[in-house]
Amino acid sequence: MKQLKRPRRLRNSKFIRELCAENSLRVSDFIYPMFCHFDIDAKEEISSMPGQFRQGRNHLIKDLKELVANGLHAICLFPLVEENLKDSQGSYSFNEANYYLDLIKEIKDLYPELLIMTDVALDPYSSDGHDGIVDKKSGKILNDESLIVLEKMSLAQANAGADIIGPSDMMDGRIRVIREALERENFIDTMIMSYSAKYASSYYGPFREALNSAPKSGDKKTYQMDPRNLKVALKEARLDVAEGADILMVKPGLPYLDVVSLLARNLTQPISVYQVSGEYAMIKAASEKGWIDEESVVLESAMSFKRAGASMILSYFTRDILKYLQS
Repeated sequence: MKQLKRPRRLRNSKFIRELCAENSLRVSDFIYPMFCHFDIDAKEEISSMPGQFRQGRNHLIKDLKELVANGLHAICLFPLVEENLKDSQGSYSFNEANYYLDLIKEIKDLYPELLIMTDVALDPYSSDGHDGIVDKKSGKILNDESLIVLEKMSLAQANAGADIIGPSDMMDGRIRVIREALERENFIDTMIMSYSAKYASSYYGPFREALNSAPKSGDKKTYQMDPRNLKVALKEARLDVAEGADILMVKPGLPYLDVVSLLARNLTQPISVYQVSGEYAMIKAASEKGWIDEESVVLESAMSFKRAGASMILSYFTRDILKYLQS
């Protein structure tokens, strides 16, 4: 019997596959999360994230020169904070002497076109290790009291030159508070990338090692989302849109492609996805064992994010991806 339908015709050669590709990866799709160190000369490899470092100002600025030359468009900075500067209110986060704010200013002066995204949450600055203020008697995370600090933190980062404010705390109502504060202080062009669907995931372990920011007691399940739930992600995202978010994030990435797809299909705002530290660590570990081809797996996982509907990807593999896509 004669075959009339042959889908393989469109896979017969590299060029026809390129012509028929529904999605593609570009250098401009990626944001590189980078870890800052308070010691300007420090460069410490993160043991659970091979190839990733906590870098002081001198090394980080030098590193950025090469990355920008290779086509890097955007970074997301996370600060390592000295223990003696942490308190229950996270007050160092908006202190004028905060090295993180000085670093943002310097990077912006050196690379004005580079997009700088910042992190808004109390956990790097908190002596309790939580994203909000902890009630000492009950252990409860205080939502509305935390908003006051998040507002001050956001304004300090915008004033330092941040292009994108990234509230990762998951406190209710924080997008409205931050957007109103930015507008009031005339930071009208400063964007908010809301961690709208940030799940209480087990994939964050290496990140918490990197910043020494794990909770001192309890967990984050009363504010980060339950991994069993899907529909609430759309509810959270719609609330953030109504409150003034410009971009919506799903975190983690690969285990939550259904969430990326849900938001992309139902909302007009750009969707970002964060390929988190645990995802990075697993790929690295399997690659070091020789069980997978790292480049192929990295690019395939990145393509899965685009196929699901993400417009941009935060990935610790960004440094490598810049080279892969240009080779």
